[in-house]
Amino acid sequence: MSETPPNTLQYRFDGPEDAPVLILGPSLGTTWHMWDRQVPELTRQWRVLRFDLPGHGGAPAHPAGSVAELATRLLATLDAIGVQRFGYAGCALGGAIGIELALRHPERLASLALVAASPRFGTADEFRQRGVIVRTNGLDPIARTSPDRWFTGGFAAAQPAITEWAVQMVRTTDPGCYIAACEALASFDVRTELGRVGVPTLVLVGSDDQVTGPAEARTLVAGIPDARLAVVPGASHLVPVEQPAAVTDLLVHHFSTAWQQPYDTGQTALPAAPVSPAIAAAPHVTPVAEIAPAAVPAQPAGQPDRYETGLKIRREVLGDAHVDRALAEAEGFSGEFEEFVTRYAWGEIWDRPGLDRRTRSCVTLTALVAGGHLEELAFHTRAALRNGLTPDEIKEVLLQAAVYCGVPAANSAFRVARQVIREETTPAE
Repeated sequence: MSETPPNTLQYRFDGPEDAPVLILGPSLGTTWHMWDRQVPELTRQWRVLRFDLPGHGGAPAHPAGSVAELATRLLATLDAIGVQRFGYAGCALGGAIGIELALRHPERLASLALVAASPRFGTADEFRQRGVIVRTNGLDPIARTSPDRWFTGGFAAAQPAITEWAVQMVRTTDPGCYIAACEALASFDVRTELGRVGVPTLVLVGSDDQVTGPAEARTLVAGIPDARLAVVPGASHLVPVEQPAAVTDLLVHHFSTAWQQPYDTGQTALPAAPVSPAIAAAPHVTPVAEIAPAAVPAQPAGQPDRYETGLKIRREVLGDAHVDRALAEAEGFSGEFEEFVTRYAWGEIWDRPGLDRRTRSCVTLTALVAGGHLEELAFHTRAALRNGLTPDEIKEVLLQAAVYCGVPAANSAFRVARQVIREETTPAE
């Protein structure tokens, strides 16, 4: 076990001290215990390091708002304990950290396994919406629905103790750290960079995963030059928990046979594990199959000056769906206006460092109440929730506006805001 400064991660070691290091990264809302069933077999060949995300599993609540920051904290942890080179397997958000390591710090990585991972996790709107729900209702709604996302129905019904463990694991996570991790996933998108992942990679997915399923896995395999695909039947998102023996066999096979020699960086590297015969996969496991790499499509050329910055901020604040709709509706007559708004309002004003986004949302709500712009008030109320304001704080803004903008204007604003807040903060059944 470790003591955890703010710039590092809580971790534990298992296995012989002189063995090469293999790191296991967790999924959002879980702890290092999601890998418990893999550890006994993996520690026969590797020194296994598991870590907790900030605010998860009792780890100190120092939020990290990007995958890059989580990777930086992991490397700082490894630097502090003298680990230079390692293999890495990560599930979902843990997999995103693995991709980040492969792209930004390839000299440290010997081999990679991506479990239930994706180059982009859903849409930014979905994760920011989840953050709004947690900020308003706490983690209980997310905890209660986690088994539906993580396990197949048959497994959840047959394993009530594991299902309850999953619920409690989410329920005891720090809400602020969970929201920050949602923001990290919302902004993660490496679809155009997969061709630069230069280590042998196993992409492993449950056949019934409805979160990051086989389609996302095939996208990873098509983009990563040296990647293999393994689909595990009868498993959903937390495949290491639902099918532990199959996952263990696949990881042992991969890391025993695909451990890249170190880069010539002058650093001392841990020796690779001796190659041993692959452990036979369980009969119910689909054999690992190669998929030929595919060319990664190029990003369209961006527009000049502040447009791209403005478009990024506009999407983060208002959501992809709203921005896509506005841009789709823009035609010859209003197209230049949409470009002007994106470049000036969002690329210039909203990007200024003098006020944070919460404060800008407060100012914007007040101005819209004063002007009676109820349609824009609706989507800026949604934006305020995404920017971190709680419903109670929005209420205070509207009460303040009632004094200075007039009671009739505030009355209409309360009606609009109440409906938006109800829609945005009611957890899905």
